[in-house]
Amino acid sequence: MIAEKKTGYRQKERLIGSHLDENKAVLDDMLGIGVSFDIGVHDFSVGHTKVLLYYINGFADSAIITQILKDLNDLRERELQTNVFQHLYHKYIPYFQLTQVCKIDEFIDKLLVGQVGLVIDGEAKGILIDAKILPGRAPAEPDTERVVRGAHDGYTETLVVNTALTRRRIRDERLRFEILQIGERSKTDVAVAYLQDVANPKLVDTIKERLRNIHIDGIPMAEKTVEEFIIGKSWNPFPMVRYTERPDVAAIHLLEGHVLVYVDTSPSVMITPTTYFHHVQHAEEYRQTPVVGAYLRWVRFIGIIASLILLPLWLLLVLHPELTPESLDFIGVKQKGSIPLLFQFLLAEVGLDLMRMAAIHTPSPLATAMGLVAAILVGQVAIQVGLFSPEVILYLSLAAIGTFATPSYELSLANRIVRIFLLIMVGLFGLVGLMIGFGAVLLLLTCTRSLNTPYLWPLIPFNYKAIKGIFIRLAVPAMNKRPSIVKSQNTQRQ
Repeated sequence: MIAEKKTGYRQKERLIGSHLDENKAVLDDMLGIGVSFDIGVHDFSVGHTKVLLYYINGFADSAIITQILKDLNDLRERELQTNVFQHLYHKYIPYFQLTQVCKIDEFIDKLLVGQVGLVIDGEAKGILIDAKILPGRAPAEPDTERVVRGAHDGYTETLVVNTALTRRRIRDERLRFEILQIGERSKTDVAVAYLQDVANPKLVDTIKERLRNIHIDGIPMAEKTVEEFIIGKSWNPFPMVRYTERPDVAAIHLLEGHVLVYVDTSPSVMITPTTYFHHVQHAEEYRQTPVVGAYLRWVRFIGIIASLILLPLWLLLVLHPELTPESLDFIGVKQKGSIPLLFQFLLAEVGLDLMRMAAIHTPSPLATAMGLVAAILVGQVAIQVGLFSPEVILYLSLAAIGTFATPSYELSLANRIVRIFLLIMVGLFGLVGLMIGFGAVLLLLTCTRSLNTPYLWPLIPFNYKAIKGIFIRLAVPAMNKRPSIVKSQNTQRQ
């Protein structure tokens, strides 16, 4: 055995030796055989040659391994007179996914992702059999991206299932899934997906380089941790990447020239680069006729705008009645609550978030009861005792509907923070505060860049053709060019 360079958490470049007992001592110690109940080793003989089989319970496919062991036990000694390793690898192990390894660390890394390992006496190499069954659920429609018509499958927590769902929609030999491992301890598989002749090579290289520069012990929070390393440290509340759990949405972005990042154990796929307007579109718009799709898109836009500015504008008009046009006199407060309007809104916003979190953490059989409690106690009783004005509940409900209509969950949370900021500015400084608040938010969005991509494109910088495609749902035959913002190698789509 040769060992010897220490990197990270353990020694690297340790090679498999030709002495079975030495290999067993090292592997048993590193894997915790006898301590960890789920890692096992089975020693047997093939002819007169001793073999060790290492496996992890819950990963190894027992049917395949049983068949392999049965075939090996049927071998006769004369069939393995010389060159045992080559005979086993090329002839007598009836399985197609085999790999030769020479390093102990590589052997252990593959074993820990579910493969089965063989170490043979007298051979300085091991055999890895990719006969694993990964625990996971079947593809199902994502809760946050439902459509009335169209595919109802969705990504799962298993990387190979997610890549297969994507390849089912893009059967192109130029579709690439480059895999890396992140985390010294977790060794999480991360795949970078792109179309070789479409995606911008600089963007692909940038993402791969940033992924390689992630040095951390593990990424149990999967894609969100990866995003923070790719994008960098920021207090900006707006999402810098878009997530999707729909294979059709992922496929259309690959065809446009985007680069996607898949993380094992996560059903969410990261789309890069993205702009603000990527977060306001939904698959349902493209499952209907262009006219209906455009109508749905504008209804959604109205809801998003209402979630941002409805409450600050109403608060401004109530606090400064002289700014209210005569035709809108009816929007004033009829019954003032016991506390100032600004604090009513802030309390109601916090209460709305508490109810949202309670709904997420409440078991399904109790969710209906929780909703009744929230509606009756928090809403009706709070108004009757004078805690809230009825108009505050009304307009907050309208803003909440707009928030829930926002396709991107991350953008809806960012918009909520912006809404609270604008409410505070209006409550403290009136009209001047609203103008300063809007200006600050617009300046933030203008200065924001996602992987060197202007966040407000195609509005800033202005691109007429692209902005027309955002505000009007064009028919697919009319969309013959890929978005210029991704700087794709091949701009023609048809």
